[in-house]
Amino acid sequence: MAAGFSSPLSSFDVGLDDPGFGSDQQLAQLRVPPHSIEAESSVLGGLLLDNGAWDRVADLINDSDFYRYEHRLAYSAIAALVNASKPADVVTVFEHLRNLGKDDEAGGLAYLNSLAQYVPSAANIRRYAEIVRERAILRKLVAASDEIATNAFSPQGKAVAKILDEAEQKIFKIGEEGSRMKEGFQSMDTLVVDLLDRVQEMADNPNDITGVPTGFIDLDRMTSGLQAGDLVVLAARPSMGKTAFAINIAEHVALNEGLPVAVFSMEMGAAQLAVRIVGSIGRINQGHLRTGKLSDDEWPRLTEAIERLRNISLHIDETPGLTPSELRANARRLARQCGKLGLIVVDYLQLMSGSNSDASNDNR
Repeated sequence: MAAGFSSPLSSFDVGLDDPGFGSDQQLAQLRVPPHSIEAESSVLGGLLLDNGAWDRVADLINDSDFYRYEHRLAYSAIAALVNASKPADVVTVFEHLRNLGKDDEAGGLAYLNSLAQYVPSAANIRRYAEIVRERAILRKLVAASDEIATNAFSPQGKAVAKILDEAEQKIFKIGEEGSRMKEGFQSMDTLVVDLLDRVQEMADNPNDITGVPTGFIDLDRMTSGLQAGDLVVLAARPSMGKTAFAINIAEHVALNEGLPVAVFSMEMGAAQLAVRIVGSIGRINQGHLRTGKLSDDEWPRLTEAIERLRNISLHIDETPGLTPSELRANARRLARQCGKLGLIVVDYLQLMSGSNSDASNDNR
């Protein structure tokens, strides 16, 4: 290392001379948030030496993933220059930071120069970025855990169920952010091999229905059933039977296919849906169910319908105005209890809440 340049590691003041510093065990003992100064320095040094490496890390990390403030500033400067199709080397990054008045905060020219000299090899920059991202996720988990513990120690009047929901949402949010570590593109050689396996599996299946049957023969013939991962939207004018149609499919999947079903009903209450479902299964006049004025031949059908429905896994959540994250958390909780869900019904989409949505809920 050239004389007069400070090392990217030298200004970190927690026992860097100790052998094996940076191990997870020692960090845990010190209660220092998880991080890797070495990986952060290697990412920045690799980018300063080879701007072409930007495309290998840009989809994986951002400035907030860096633990050291100087590294966040340097990465932001590199990103600004590269995205503007300008060269990002030690001098240009320093000039960019100086124009922003942040050159001293980033460690100055000497520190940037030491970053460029520290990197072992830009060829492994993707792996260095993965380490940076992994440590950032761990720090978020630590922060979320601290918040969860604080809420548990001091609930401030919150119901336990509310605290549990908030805790789940914090963890799920971190999990979703962690999905950035997955590769974005998939090559055709892998895709076509997977396709061939699926086609062979379907060819060996004598049944034309490869997904979850809806119970509507013509619809199943056209769609081959509801396929895993499908998002199916039922669209029609108001009062045309969208809810009834969706609930009929849910009944069939739970009753005849034996699969767990979740129904999120943000318009109609669970008790109202139960009346519809019992009336449908038992072929009972819903008006009679609401008034209790059942005919003599309807009473046995009511008993039979109730017995059948008691043994199926059909669950209704009538919470109004769910956000996507709340719906996802509730569905995952149910899946842990009942196993993989065969179907999720949302009635209806426009009644869901969005964190930044001011749209009227009257639009069906």
